[in-house]
Amino acid sequence: MLYLKTLIIVVQLLSAFGVIGLVLLQHGKGADMGAAFGSGASGSLFGATGSANFLSRTTAVLAAVFFISTLTLTYLGSYKPAASAGLLGGAAATAPAAHPVVAASGSAAGSAPVAASGPGSDVPK
Repeated sequence: MLYLKTLIIVVQLLSAFGVIGLVLLQHGKGADMGAAFGSGASGSLFGATGSANFLSRTTAVLAAVFFISTLTLTYLGSYKPAASAGLLGGAAATAPAAHPVVAASGSAAGSAPVAASGPGSDVPK
């Protein structure tokens, strides 16, 4: 499961950097007017309009990959496996019982009560 999460994180980072780079490479709406006056875009590898379509489509594909990887990481992050039975085979471990408080009965006239031996017995009252 850890390798799958790591792979998806790598895919997400690469798609994020790809989207950032492609958005920075694309021309704005005002760049079409400059191409009309011979800015050299017509002599490019994809032609005057081919580069815009290629960059737009590639950006859309990388954005979709980024979106899907984000949803997948969210799903994997919220996955909680069922609790295993452990070594005891399903028996729950119980806490040790508390020490019972022993009340002292003073039969003699001057005898002091015996202190209880339990949690919180050293707290003054």
